[in-house]
Parts: sequence; C-alpha cells; structure tokens
Amino acid sequence: MFGLFGKKSSAVLGVDISSSSVKLLELSKQGDRYKVESYAVEPLPANAVVEKNITDVEAVGEVLKRVASKSRTSVKQVAVAVSGSAVITKLIQMDGGLNEFEMEDQITLEADQYIPYPLDEVAIDFEVQGPSESNPDQVDVLLAACRKENVDIREDALEIASLTTKIVDVEAYALERAYALIEPQLDSQGEELVVAIVDIGATMTTLSVLAEGRTVYTREQIFGGKQLTEEIQRRYGLSLEEAGLAKKQGGLPDDYETEVLTPFREAVVQQVARALQFFFGASQYNAVDYVVLAGGTASIQGLTEMVEEKTGTPTLVANPFADMAVGSRVNASSLSNDAPSLMIACGLAMRSFD
Repeated sequence: MFGLFGKKSSAVLGVDISSSSVKLLELSKQGDRYKVESYAVEPLPANAVVEKNITDVEAVGEVLKRVASKSRTSVKQVAVAVSGSAVITKLIQMDGGLNEFEMEDQITLEADQYIPYPLDEVAIDFEVQGPSESNPDQVDVLLAACRKENVDIREDALEIASLTTKIVDVEAYALERAYALIEPQLDSQGEELVVAIVDIGATMTTLSVLAEGRTVYTREQIFGGKQLTEEIQRRYGLSLEEAGLAKKQGGLPDDYETEVLTPFREAVVQQVARALQFFFGASQYNAVDYVVLAGGTASIQGLTEMVEEKTGTPTLVANPFADMAVGSRVNASSLSNDAPSLMIACGLAMRSFD
C-alpha cells in the first residue's frame, strides 16, 4: 500500500502543483500557534500541467528546484496532493476489533469490490474515521484509491528537485484542513455551519462544500483566471507573461476596468452562482452560510461584494495566515497577496502536525 494519507513524524513542506504554478509552504508550530517559516511561488511553463495532470515531468521538476531554492528552506520531505477527480473515495464499515495490519490485509483482499481499475495500477490507502453510527462494533473507514501513475509522476518531479515525497494527500482534504484556520474568522461559528469554498485557479474552479468542517461535496469545472490573462493579452497585444504581470501589478489602459475586468468579474460571479445551483440540485441543502473565495483570482478587487450580492450569502476571501506568526525569511506583504491561492499548500504543510 502506498501512503495516500501518509504516516508522518517530522516537518514536511506543503507543495501544491497547480496548472499555472508551484506553491511551497513550510510551517512550524508553538503551542496552538502556527508560524510561516518559508514560502515561495514559481510560475510553470505553459502546458507543463494540464487540468492538474503533469504532462512535462522535467519542466515541473526544474520549477520545483527553483521554488525550493527561492524559499531557502532546509526541509526535504514533502506533502503533495492529487486532485479530487483523480481519486476514488469510499466509506466502508469494518470490524472495530481489527488492528491496522489486519485491516490492510482485508482491504487488499476486498479492494476489487470498490475500485473499478485493475488493482496493480492503483495506489490505495485508508484512514479510520471513528465508530460507525449504525453499528457500535464497527468503525467507519475511509478508503482512497488513485491510479499509481498520478502518484509516481509527482514523486518523479520532486525527485528531480532532490525532494522526497513523504505524503500524497487529496486536494479536497488539504483544503478541509486549511479551512479549520478560516472558521474562526466567520461571524457565526458553530457546529452546524455549511460553507462553500470556491477555489478559482488558472484553468479550473473547484467548489468544495463543508458541513460541520467536513467535505460533503466537491465539483470541478473548467474556468479560471487564465481567461482574464488571455483577454488582456489579446486586447492589448501583450505576451502571456506580460499580460500576467499587468494583471497583478496594474498599469493597463483606462478602459481595462470597464471593458475587460468588469465582464470577467461578472463571469466569475455567474460561475460561482451556477456551481452553487449544481450543489443545491444534487444535495439535501438549499443554502450555504458563507462563501469563501480562494485561488489566485479571489483577490480581484470588488469580487467579494459582487458574489455576496448575487448569492445573498456573506462572502470573504480566504486567508489561512490571518492569525499566524511570520518568520524572518518570509516577505509578509507577498504572503498576504498570495494567501487565497495558498489554501491547499497550507493544508498540506499542516500535515507536519498530525
């Protein structure tokens, strides 16, 4: 069995390999308080990762090398994630008297019941969730399976950068872990909260809905900040790289706000509203208490207000570092700008303290 959840014993770097960049984060902890020890973000060449699948392992390995050196971290062990669409998860019940090795044997014997791929092509892991509500003698066990190639290619890329894969997690669970840092920022904290996290990346938007801090729904759709970059590129005759910089740093012509940015903001709001409608249609829920915007696109000025108005739901931008100390190697203002896009990296780095 491969550690899809991983057993950990020491510090790990959270490394999030998305379609447009590699994000690295290292946390430490004193008492209950986290501290950001190092972090860095490096862009990826076009098409090195397509819809969360690594297509050019060498290119990704080189960027990993750069991001590790830029962060000045000395940690070599990494927690990395595969996307939800690459993973099959299933909650099964098992005899509560079994130890971990007996469970592993039984799961290996019975796995073909749950997994539609040939077992020699799959990495499997499991995590005991706690006593089963329906039968006190049994425990709920979360089974996760992912094609080995998705795990292997991440290990290969990290190896190029002289980094070791310690944990392979699932993006949705990393997000859920980081959400625990956002929850205290919500006005009405409580057991019953239903919160939608909309992670708007460069090419993919993922909606994760958490009820009482647990993921109950996740859905990916193709839409992201790259559409804004491409529109800037097309309209103002810039290279993709120049357009990306201009989007972040400003300095575009006066008509940018009305002609390019406003229509894009409206498109984002439509996507968020539509994703929520899908969720309501597919679940027993018909409302959420909060919308949390994450991903690089979340910080676009005026977006939270527009989403709040359209959905009628309190909306905020994700900042998992709001209550953290910041180490001397870290540029605090860059960290604050990048915060919404570091949710997954943060959830992965938190694996150091399981």
